[in-house]
Amino acid sequence: MGDNRAAFERFCELFYTERRVADAFAFLVADDYRQHNPSIVDGPAAAIEMLTPKFDGSPDARFDIQRILVDGDLAMVHVKASRPGAPDAAVADIYRFDGGRIVEHWDVLQQVPVHAAHDHPMF
Repeated sequence: MGDNRAAFERFCELFYTERRVADAFAFLVADDYRQHNPSIVDGPAAAIEMLTPKFDGSPDARFDIQRILVDGDLAMVHVKASRPGAPDAAVADIYRFDGGRIVEHWDVLQQVPVHAAHDHPMF
């Protein structure tokens, strides 16, 4: 489990903070990567093609990691996504490991509201 945590933290640094999508995928994602996002087909190449413009291609975008959770073969990162021209979003990306590589991904996204019922929404 400790190995998954260290590897996942490095993956998150490459992917979300440094926005080096292809490098992050080459580092940790398996060739038989299964994607549960309904707008991206399976396999790392499709994810890299779809996500690179959102990450590498947007110099003013920010993806601030709020927390990382790792439990055995499952890992989750909670991110505040900020991109020019779009409302901020809360993102939870969930990954499954097998053999030390990421083999599966789910995501949950929610727009940050303009007005909240309290002073501590989303993050």
